[in-house]
Amino acid sequence: METRGIEHLFDFRRFPNEGLLLVLLLLYAPVGLALMLLRIFIGVHVFLVSCALPDSFIRRFIVRIMCSMLGMYVRQSGPRLRDGNVKLYICNHVTRFDHNVLNLLTSCNTPMLEGLRGFVCWARGYMELAAVTGRAELVDALQRYCSTPDVPPLLLFPEEDTTNGRAGLLKFSSWAFSLTESVQPVALFVKRPLLAVNTTESSWVAELLWTLFIPFTVYQVRWLPTVSRPDGESPQEFADRVQELLAIELGVVSTQFTRADKAEHIKRKRHVAPRATNSNLGARPRTSPLASVGPSSRTEDRQIAGMARQVKEVLPDVPLSIITRDLVRTNCVDTTITNLLECSEEALAETSTEAPSGLSRGPRPPTPTCFHHKASC
Repeated sequence: METRGIEHLFDFRRFPNEGLLLVLLLLYAPVGLALMLLRIFIGVHVFLVSCALPDSFIRRFIVRIMCSMLGMYVRQSGPRLRDGNVKLYICNHVTRFDHNVLNLLTSCNTPMLEGLRGFVCWARGYMELAAVTGRAELVDALQRYCSTPDVPPLLLFPEEDTTNGRAGLLKFSSWAFSLTESVQPVALFVKRPLLAVNTTESSWVAELLWTLFIPFTVYQVRWLPTVSRPDGESPQEFADRVQELLAIELGVVSTQFTRADKAEHIKRKRHVAPRATNSNLGARPRTSPLASVGPSSRTEDRQIAGMARQVKEVLPDVPLSIITRDLVRTNCVDTTITNLLECSEEALAETSTEAPSGLSRGPRPPTPTCFHHKASC
């Protein structure tokens, strides 16, 4: 399957790029605002009903119907539905409400690994773990939970962060696969019109409001057969195998990018705009030392170096530093070659119209100067 870059795994823009879709969204906006206000009122009642009724099929059925009025439509399918003997569900992570969607179909608990505590944690449907300060203590607590009889299964998201659900899966963490000897993978598909299902730096409150604003969001849950770990297989090998199975079911790529790579990519993406603004003044972009960059940075540096060699074969007279500087900006071999060729033609045209003032004036190096200016633009 085709390898995808990390930038394809996430959406940084909530709104579509197509003009027609933007016009439709603008026309829909008044209806969406009125619908959001109405759904906020309904949502309060959904929360009260879910708190008042005990966990049962009746409660899940009622809340699922009420959630459809909020625009959250949940469907399930699969070769066979959930396995009642499994204590651990493994699911890909697309939105901030994936655990709530799975709770509408079956009783399961998702631990809050970090962040929220207290009432907000409980209200959002997470299970709070008390006195857990490290990963080792977390694994021990969850292993004890899985060995306790008559408790709902755990629902974990080993990607540990969300993606857009269209391109690939983040690398699964191995600690989740050391809890039990068998897991049931769950493939989650999320679709909605006009807007992205999530953006990288949006809070869960903003995501909830956009969910109430848009006409509907469809959650398709597909239960896969239970997967067991044979003797001699490590938790990481088990995690990689389950990740590959889910990627095939979802029709996406199983990547080696981690949650840390996503955070580093967001950080780099956040600084693109200030760098582009400063470059209009002729400022050269600052680069970080190689020792301070993360795995994703080293991967991108190797890609840039490979593309720079391709450009160097076409334009052997252009310094490698100028080629690399333009590739960092364009990230495209063809665009960089075009930029450097256009710049070279402009420089030659300028020198052909200027007459030398005398022998005391040294030869003008037009091409490197022009290249430097073009890469800084």
